[in-house]
Amino acid sequence: MRPKSVSLWGRGTRTSEAEQAQAVVALSIGERQRLERRARQLAVWGNAWHLVEFGIAIAAGLYAGSIALIAFGADSLIELMAGGDIYWLFTGGRGSSETAERRAQVLIALSFFVLAAYVGVEATRSLILAEKPEASWVGIALAAVTAPTMHLLAMAKRRVGLRLGSAATVHEAEENQICAYLSIALLVGLLLNALFGIWWADPVAALVIAAVAVNEGVESWRGEECGD
Repeated sequence: MRPKSVSLWGRGTRTSEAEQAQAVVALSIGERQRLERRARQLAVWGNAWHLVEFGIAIAAGLYAGSIALIAFGADSLIELMAGGDIYWLFTGGRGSSETAERRAQVLIALSFFVLAAYVGVEATRSLILAEKPEASWVGIALAAVTAPTMHLLAMAKRRVGLRLGSAATVHEAEENQICAYLSIALLVGLLLNALFGIWWADPVAALVIAAVAVNEGVESWRGEECGD
């Protein structure tokens, strides 16, 4: 069986499962505690931003009648929950527990499925009823800021997750990376609507969010290791 591998962000480097395992085993108690503390800090910082993101997206989405913005706000809430799972995982000495690791993965998977179900239904309804949202420049600014912010956060969380050998942390980092990609999809949809009146770009962007969320939810539910 060939060794499993993972591609690091923005690099062509491949790390074998054996090398990852060796790196995890080599961690001293002090180093592991430092990394777990770093994981908690990143979860707190991320969740602080998600709260701001949630409030702005929901308010702007309701004002403009934009399902894509509302879906983006819902995604922020889901990410808030996932960040809480990671904080829980690395408190109370649970960081090295396989049971706690698996539980965190399942909770993160469920958060993806809840998001996909809500967004999929609302976006489909919006398309069928031809609900035309108003232009939202607040939403456009939010998406433009969120894309690079979430990418940097995802890279930091992924590095910590790989060093700890925590698949749950790596999957949670993927959720932040998805948020960065979805920010771009949201930005395109909102700009097309604001500049050219292409209203259907808004719910289509929301459906993209739903599809990606399902895919990531399945991966986390399967319990794939960080080297899969």
